[in-house]
Amino acid sequence: MEIMDLIALEFFFIGLLGLASLAIVFVSAVVLRNLFRGQR
Repeated sequence: MEIMDLIALEFFFIGLLGLASLAIVFVSAVVLRNLFRGQR
């Protein structure tokens, strides 16, 4: 049971990291697009 709990916790943190990195990429893309749009 303990090994399964560790694996579940690991997947949980990996999922959180993935979601956080996706959110950061999405926000930076929106900000960059707004910057380029503002320059024109």
